[in-house]
Amino acid sequence: MRGRIVVAGLTGLLVSGCAADAEPVAVPPPVPIAVDVAAASSGGACRLLDFALIEQLVKARFDVAAASERGDTHTCVVRAGDAALPELTLSVSETSIDKTTFGADVVPAKATKVTGLGQQAYRRTTAAASGHGPVAEVGWLATDGRLATLTWTGARGTERSAAEKLTAELISLAKKVDTRAL
Repeated sequence: MRGRIVVAGLTGLLVSGCAADAEPVAVPPPVPIAVDVAAASSGGACRLLDFALIEQLVKARFDVAAASERGDTHTCVVRAGDAALPELTLSVSETSIDKTTFGADVVPAKATKVTGLGQQAYRRTTAAASGHGPVAEVGWLATDGRLATLTWTGARGTERSAAEKLTAELISLAKKVDTRAL
């Protein structure tokens, strides 16, 4: 008899525990985890760039990269988050031109010659234009039959003297770009 009373009591406890549903507990959504992704993960010419190296040499932090390929031309644009400017663009194209042709047909007027970069190289800046600040550019004929250009487009309000100074950092970055890796 005692056994039946104990079983009945336990059954009553179990049934009464199921009778009322507990209120759901509100759990806050998980905190998003920021993951640093390498520029190279975007493919194309972005495989030749590294965010940390850009930050070290150019003194600007970028964290977004986008690549494009069209024919024999590979391009990469890097930016900081949602900001449209400044941006850094690397363009690499296969070419069969020689140093003479590069100097005559590719080097822009009023560009300054750069030594120690590829077969032949130049640097230049252009004034601010509608929608953006000044532009700093370094172009070179690489030793592997490729034509490469690094272009920095500044934000509105950037002084041209800042772009002029930036060409030295772009030259340092260009010397680290291994166009043979494409």
